[in-house]
Amino acid sequence: MLMILNLTACSKTPEEKEAQTKEESQVTQQTESDGNVLVAYFSWSGNTKEMAEYIAQQTGGDVFEIEPLNAYPEDYNETTDIAKVERDENQRPEIANLPASIDEYDTILIGYPIWWHTAPMIIGTFLENYDLTDKNIYPFTQSASMDTEQFENSMDFIRETAKGATVHDGLFVNSSNIDGIQDYLNTNGLAK
Repeated sequence: MLMILNLTACSKTPEEKEAQTKEESQVTQQTESDGNVLVAYFSWSGNTKEMAEYIAQQTGGDVFEIEPLNAYPEDYNETTDIAKVERDENQRPEIANLPASIDEYDTILIGYPIWWHTAPMIIGTFLENYDLTDKNIYPFTQSASMDTEQFENSMDFIRETAKGATVHDGLFVNSSNIDGIQDYLNTNGLAK
């Protein structure tokens, strides 16, 4: 069988060989560009941070923690009150450490908790600050209630704020569900 394959390869015209070389080169370039992964996340309690760190290890991506200019209170109830006002008023809280550019990344995994039935408004701040044309966005989230309707609301928010990007189906699992996270990464070709 190897002999047949070798004979077939030898029988290609110069044009066919050139086309194959170009195709192989494009595949190599796509593979190399797929290595530009950013794992950006906002975490108040630490659960999303736990997910982000695991995802970064598995993808080989760079990690960026989205930090609000005005930190949220440590008290849960105070934080939820602020988050509700931000959502109701469609605010965009300022980010303390916003990178000037994320142009070098082709793939962005964006992590957040569910706050008031959607993503925290600071996620909108992050996404709307960049030209995301031709970027691949993979949302990942978790919540105490694990309500799928709230997850879908958050996905709608990501699609609205990630203009120009391809927003892929998101990951919605408990932060400790390593198998679920790994399955998502494998299914989407994100694991290294």
